[in-house]
Amino acid sequence: MHEMLAGKVLEEAFSQEKDEIVLVFQSLEDGSQSLIKAVLHADFSCLSFPEKFERARKNSVNLFNEFQGKAVTNINIFENERAIHVDFEDHTALVFKLFGNRSNLLALDTEGKVTQLFSNRLALDWELSATSLNRKIDQSEEAFESAGYDYRKLYPTLGKLANAHLDALLATSGPHMRWQVVQRFISEIENPPYYVTRVAGLPALTLFETGEVISVFEDPVAALNAFYLAHIRLTGIEKEKAEIVRLLKKRIQQTANYLENTFEKLVSLESAVKNDEIGNLIMAHMHAIPARVTEVEVFDFYRDQPIRIKLKKDLSPQKNAEAYYRKAKNEKIEISRLNDSLSARELEKAALEDHLAHIETIVSLRELRTYIKTNQLNQAKVPETTQELFKKVDFMGYTILIGRNAKNNDLLTRQYAHKDDLWLHAKDVTGSHVVVKNQPGKNMPALVIERAAELAAWYSKRRNDTLCPVIYTPRKFVRKPKGLPEGAVIIEKENVILVPAKGE
Repeated sequence: MHEMLAGKVLEEAFSQEKDEIVLVFQSLEDGSQSLIKAVLHADFSCLSFPEKFERARKNSVNLFNEFQGKAVTNINIFENERAIHVDFEDHTALVFKLFGNRSNLLALDTEGKVTQLFSNRLALDWELSATSLNRKIDQSEEAFESAGYDYRKLYPTLGKLANAHLDALLATSGPHMRWQVVQRFISEIENPPYYVTRVAGLPALTLFETGEVISVFEDPVAALNAFYLAHIRLTGIEKEKAEIVRLLKKRIQQTANYLENTFEKLVSLESAVKNDEIGNLIMAHMHAIPARVTEVEVFDFYRDQPIRIKLKKDLSPQKNAEAYYRKAKNEKIEISRLNDSLSARELEKAALEDHLAHIETIVSLRELRTYIKTNQLNQAKVPETTQELFKKVDFMGYTILIGRNAKNNDLLTRQYAHKDDLWLHAKDVTGSHVVVKNQPGKNMPALVIERAAELAAWYSKRRNDTLCPVIYTPRKFVRKPKGLPEGAVIIEKENVILVPAKGE
């Protein structure tokens, strides 16, 4: 791009399709032109470099007029970020921010501050700057070791395909070769060739060989153009079939992960010492248990060996045994629920696999859409219980729900939290949304708020702080305006409590 545009002036920038903009650069020496077409849709973002582009006489609008006539001096990328800056002679810049479904074109002033957006729906882009877009990351071998050999912390822009490919390479190498494997892969993707391939039925532009290779290029601009053309030439049925196949495969994998995790949990529960057995052991040795102890060692006649049992010092041995019997009742309910859930999910996985096999044979777009609608395959599956969706903690009779990630945080706050539930979040850092379910007619005890705040601190970037400030407020004071990224909200009224971080 630098070789193509350096020294040329921006002749015009215009848009005649939603979320698409064309920039025309012209040489003052020979009048030659170079064009960039930026497609910045929520489901597809890409730059291409057409040789010519006929502007429509109607329904097109000029944009970024203040850059017209300015000469390009340099083109580069921000450090460790998917963003390209086009620098002009007066030290202003245009920035292609290629952040997947949040891609945009920004104008920066001489101080590196945003002055104009192509897509105003991405309101948070106003807060970006040249400084914030540069991310300095130590990518040394020592930093790799300090990160627990997690290359994602050193190279955050690789993307899903590259991460999966590198994970596969690392899985077949010894621990002492990890750094060398990562470095070889980084060297490979920083140099030609470039591949236009087909992955999960859709075209993909990759820096390494994967999927079904369509074309191989030495020139990155030619590769980009070929990728863009491959994408726009997809027929309706190819696009829709690829999307439903991707969705079904994702659900099958999620179900398989759930089955594996649930089975491990079930095995753990069934192989562990049962709570009713502990209750029986306490009752059998009641005469030998001193008062107000927190732990006691007794003979386990179930396993013919000693066992240490935790006790609550404020309870008598009989009351401690009763507490274990209550736990045993819940334990049996949990085991029964897990067995039922395993059976249901196994049937669901088999059904999804049948749908996938049938869809692969469909050749008519109408038949595909009818099949998807009839079987409700385009509706995201919602787990039956909040316990499957969120982490759940019970404390003093109150239910505390904890978001698992940014998308899950949104789901918890926007769909599963009532306006009178209590909402908590560690202050000024990323972390889980935490919700305490309100009990009508009752004032929430301070101990419940404190416990929920400890969990909010634990599931945040402040986990290792001595004390963490945690925001708490009724859910009705938490808003999610359009344009905010996943997990981000605005708090209209807040209280703050200082607590240590404590997990479950």
